[in-house]
Amino acid sequence: MNNWQKIPVILSLIFLFVISFAIVSSLILNYSGAHSIDLNQSASPPSWAHPFGTNTLGQDQLSRVIIGGRISLAVAIMSMLVAIFLGITIGALAGFYGGIVDQLLMRVLEVFLALPQLPVLLLMIYLFKDMARTLAGPSFGIFGLIVVIIGGLNWMPLARLVRANFLKLKGMDFVAAARATGASDSRIILMHLLPNTWHIIIVSATITVANAIITESTLSFLGLGFPPDVPTWGRLLFDAKDYLDSDPYLAIFPGLIIFLSVLSINTLGESTKDALDSSFRYF
Repeated sequence: MNNWQKIPVILSLIFLFVISFAIVSSLILNYSGAHSIDLNQSASPPSWAHPFGTNTLGQDQLSRVIIGGRISLAVAIMSMLVAIFLGITIGALAGFYGGIVDQLLMRVLEVFLALPQLPVLLLMIYLFKDMARTLAGPSFGIFGLIVVIIGGLNWMPLARLVRANFLKLKGMDFVAAARATGASDSRIILMHLLPNTWHIIIVSATITVANAIITESTLSFLGLGFPPDVPTWGRLLFDAKDYLDSDPYLAIFPGLIIFLSVLSINTLGESTKDALDSSFRYF
């Protein structure tokens, strides 16, 4: 393995470390510093006691970055599941049945592609955030709303890929053999076509996770994400924007985590694509 081949491995390990640390760190760390206010430690630079420093309220930034990682990654993964479900469903129906079904679903897809994503996100959050808070609480309601909106605006590329693959696969001999044995349309889709499309879905899932992390961070940075007391990565950047001159570390650490996470996920997706493309066989 040469030096260039080691880069995807290193970045993948970085992303796995970020996920593992966000999940298991509650077993070894005390998070009281993430919310407790200690003005005596206000805006303290990085030290052994506070490796990422403290914010203007004396709250430990490392703890807040870890908690924010859990929330940001949860939003990204759940949004990816929504996008994957919609993309597979619409792409499979369009590619398998063709005709008027294909034409109708592709026109719907083109409408979604024509929408400017960020303005639509901001508008939907602004219109429905109060309703979501009333129905499910200030935190979980916003979480569900953000997940649905981000997932609902990121399914189109996967739907196109799934449709194209289904159009190619449904004319192959193994599909004709399945029809000859009396297999129903649903069985052909679920048991024969989808298993031969997973290599596309897996790669698309990694890209969707990366996009969702950036989108959620953008919403939080603009003040339209989670409540102010929920320290997502984007919210930490929003809180740090007024202190870039005096306390730049407040923005450096959450920004660096976002950068490494997104870069690692995209690199992992590209590596997975290369590995699957080189070893994939139809079955």
